[in-house]
Amino acid sequence: MKYADYFLTIYDIVEFARSKDILCQGRGSAANSAVCYCLGITAVDPSRMELLFERFLSAERNEPPDIDVDFEHERREEVIQYLYARYGRERAGLCATVITYRGRSAVREVGKVMGLSEDVTSALAGIVWGSMREEMHNGRLKEVGLDPDDPLLARVIELADEIAGFPRHLSQHVGGFILTRERLDETVPIGNGAMDDRTFIEWDKDDIDTLGILKVDVLALGMLTCIRKSFELIEAWYGLHYSLATVPREDKGVYDMLCRADSIGVFQVESRAQMNMLPRLKPRCFYDLVIEVAIVRPGPIQGDMVHPYLRRRDGIEPEEYPSPHPEFGEPDELRQVLGRTKGVPLFQEQAMKLAMVAAEFTPGEMNELRKAMATFRRRGTIGRLEQKMVSRMVERGYDTEFAQRCFNQIKGFGEYGFPESHAASFAHLVYVSSWLKCYYPAIFAAALLNSQPMGFYASAQIVRDAREHGVEVKAPDVNFSSWDSTLEGENEHPIVRLGLREVDGLREADAKKIKSSKAIPDLHRSGIPVSALEKLSSADAFRSVGMDRRAALWEVKALAKAKPLPLFEFADARDQGEEAKVLLPEMPLSEHVVNDYQTLKLSLKAHPMSFLRERCKLERVTDNAKLKLVKNNALVSVAGIVLVRQRPGSAKGVVFLTLEDEFSVCNVVIWPQVLERYRSIVMGARLMLIRGRVQKSNDVLHVVAASVEDKTSWLALLTEDGALLKNSLARADEVKKPGPAPYPPAVRHPRQVRVIQKSRDFH
Repeated sequence: MKYADYFLTIYDIVEFARSKDILCQGRGSAANSAVCYCLGITAVDPSRMELLFERFLSAERNEPPDIDVDFEHERREEVIQYLYARYGRERAGLCATVITYRGRSAVREVGKVMGLSEDVTSALAGIVWGSMREEMHNGRLKEVGLDPDDPLLARVIELADEIAGFPRHLSQHVGGFILTRERLDETVPIGNGAMDDRTFIEWDKDDIDTLGILKVDVLALGMLTCIRKSFELIEAWYGLHYSLATVPREDKGVYDMLCRADSIGVFQVESRAQMNMLPRLKPRCFYDLVIEVAIVRPGPIQGDMVHPYLRRRDGIEPEEYPSPHPEFGEPDELRQVLGRTKGVPLFQEQAMKLAMVAAEFTPGEMNELRKAMATFRRRGTIGRLEQKMVSRMVERGYDTEFAQRCFNQIKGFGEYGFPESHAASFAHLVYVSSWLKCYYPAIFAAALLNSQPMGFYASAQIVRDAREHGVEVKAPDVNFSSWDSTLEGENEHPIVRLGLREVDGLREADAKKIKSSKAIPDLHRSGIPVSALEKLSSADAFRSVGMDRRAALWEVKALAKAKPLPLFEFADARDQGEEAKVLLPEMPLSEHVVNDYQTLKLSLKAHPMSFLRERCKLERVTDNAKLKLVKNNALVSVAGIVLVRQRPGSAKGVVFLTLEDEFSVCNVVIWPQVLERYRSIVMGARLMLIRGRVQKSNDVLHVVAASVEDKTSWLALLTEDGALLKNSLARADEVKKPGPAPYPPAVRHPRQVRVIQKSRDFH
């Protein structure tokens, strides 16, 4: 099929990356083939997997197999520029992607055109969290002070709903690179991207597939950056050299750690859903990790495959392998397809093989099924194959109900099923990152911090988790910190020294000018601007000089005054004399913590909730350390800072929250009826008090909410002047809060412009 050129092109790109010590790994059905394993494109041994040949090669496809290559996210640009240099900008370019209107952007665009004021448009857009049809009812409009009977407002909502999903503009694809033998600029316009030295064409990946033009996926992965930095620290600290292929395999301690859901920072399995699944699945080998990566996806969930698999794995439910009529096939034909996953199809390859074996699909029909699963959400073509598959299975002797259930499971993959080949590559990174966390927790934490932004959790949670694993962490300091986080102390128990990169707003160029110093004026004379010294002072980075943040800021403010001309400097000094020493009042610990979060997005001194514990006791709040002792189904009250809000499409309107106090985190489930009652609080509050019932199952604990209270106003107690800390608390507030603020705007001190790191919203 003349695919040698394609494989060698991928090999050339990977070899360039390795020559520059850029960590990379291929994934995809073709990437996990023996050819790619021998070429070093992937570290996954194909002999440990069952590759479906038709998944990536068939005469009907008449196109090269798909290989995605992930590179370190900090250094992928080097690979992109290599491709431009090697093939020339007239023969290489990124393909485009079509950005469509979504709920909020549609409302904003239509509101602007229809003449709505900015505040009305913002209020209207703020309502949307998920589907616009569900959100834009009269009750929602009244909540934000809008009149649902206003005809102009009704027209805006109608038009916004109509354009949702329409193309808005072209953008660069995340990594789809087009390479051609002839001049590309003679076929399609090539434009300059917003980033320096980036050029892209005006066709998207679907256009490229239709035209049969070669596309190479050059993707960025933050975990590869973290792993490479971990390997470098291990070599520098212990003299041991590791690579993706040489990390010890099948280590019992690694699997023990994962079974406890001790996976913060670990690739792919650190999300709330994955951490709930780990104690239930109890991975004990590499293939279990492949299943773990694939099973928490919309496809298996919506195809009702998760619970049957877990029940069969635990021996609660027997494995079933229906057989065709003896005239039409072997009695164990389905066992050969589904035996490794207890008779439940969890991977796209299994879904395809099920159609090939049980319904005797031809290679052409298999290719049609593959395309239908890949484009189900956009085109809905998979329904055309339903009658064909079900009728053929029934003709071969399978029960109609079973045949229909098989097709429904395949249809579930159209929502987002995971190929086994991709899951295997990701599982390898799951294992490597778990091994690093298990045996080198200090190094892994430092590497994670040095690779931000990436992953599910912010720096504060990474540091908290490292300290829970016995790692000592020290604050940034001008005399001890580099730009990156580093290691100090003894080999057996290394200490993590936070880097100056954690100081919000500090430029790397200014940080690298810092030399060991005993005085702030010396640093200023060495070329560090006053603005950088202010940021360092605010971050309490002068402790080694004998000054806390308040004293350091006082001294830096003196530098900010206009310097007199040299001719008058001596005379002014004689007239004024030395400036009298000022005894500054001691800053309360709570305000130190607030300032830490403001400048570092974390605090090693204390957690904000520790200052509110007495108030929590009055509300009969159970702290997260004692929560595990509460009996199943018992009533309980919990409170904490919101780290993550999730509303996955496969969860049928359920919202999942993660709350953090000074002890640990608590997972909260909010059912749709409770969400409807407390929606503005759930979506906008940063500190919540939740009352509900404890649910425990297989070492998984969460609180099912019955009521939700907004306690964001408690944060005013942390500051000296009692101002409300209205800014971000954790990553759940990174997304603009949908809905009205559940508390009034407050007058804040200028220091409180940003406080406590933002949380994350997923919806």
